[in-house]
Amino acid sequence: MTPSDREPDQIAGVPLPEEQQELVGHEGATATISARLAAGRLPGGMLIHGPRGIGKATFAFDLARRIFSATGDETPAHVAAQVAAGAYPNLFVMRKAPRDTGKGFYTVIRVEEVRSFVDQLRRTRGRAGHRIAVVDAIDDCNASSANALLKILEEPPADTTFLLVSHRPGSLLPTIKSRCVQVALRPLSDADVRTVLARSGRPADDQALDLAVSLAGGRPRRGLEALLLEAGGALTALRAWLADPSGLRPAELMELADGLGAERDSAELRFARDILNDWLADEARSAATRGHRARLASASELWDKARLSLADADEYNLDMRQTLIALFDAIRKHQQLSASPS
Repeated sequence: MTPSDREPDQIAGVPLPEEQQELVGHEGATATISARLAAGRLPGGMLIHGPRGIGKATFAFDLARRIFSATGDETPAHVAAQVAAGAYPNLFVMRKAPRDTGKGFYTVIRVEEVRSFVDQLRRTRGRAGHRIAVVDAIDDCNASSANALLKILEEPPADTTFLLVSHRPGSLLPTIKSRCVQVALRPLSDADVRTVLARSGRPADDQALDLAVSLAGGRPRRGLEALLLEAGGALTALRAWLADPSGLRPAELMELADGLGAERDSAELRFARDILNDWLADEARSAATRGHRARLASASELWDKARLSLADADEYNLDMRQTLIALFDAIRKHQQLSASPS
């Protein structure tokens, strides 16, 4: 089975979460669960949640290897090799399935996948020791598949633990969350992100690593995507402008919008949207912390405008360059308001 058969959003040349041999960061959560394992108190379900791209699936598979090595009769090296190959008999993994046409993946985890998954779990175990069922990510379940999964979570098979990866735990069924121990993961430190990127196998000089780490915001996946971008360019210009929104003339802002919005599905545009969202969130947080009511009201209005205009551009296939120009203009006006005496 090739990586593309198992992982719908695999980054070319980067090992899958189950192929990672060493977890970087998340020491606190690892220590807590290791204590449970040592005491023989593994729960039937764990909900591993946090922002997208911080290594939740990597954490889940690292935990699976630890559990297999502690409860089974095989060496850690043999366990790791079989987990990486997707061949360990006590490991069950559910993700969005490849389409029947062989091209691409379904957009959700369908109820058919859940039923097949449950059937496999109810069979006799393949090896001595605990069994692990990884759902990556449970956010991909639709209503029918989530309800089908809930049934086995309510009465899990003996010596079986479900590891549910979630980017948006607030959107999950309350009954699913109530059946699981919550494991909250946080973005990594810049030093840990740099370690992950350096071990990824993607060639990068110090300058490229510095840029990728700064763009990552504690999310290694985002840093790996950044390594695929050309150094400098429109993203560097965007970040420089947001540091001083009065620093570019209208013509230069139009040129920046053209560079970022020329391709709707480009990695640069996705990064630009993340950068804008982060800046807007920081702006609102700063205004609230300092008690600047007018600035906070303006930042809140700007946040709503950005969210709605970008959503409309996506839904109605609008010109992204024009959307960005309008957003840049709104940011400039907000900055002028913030800079004026109160």
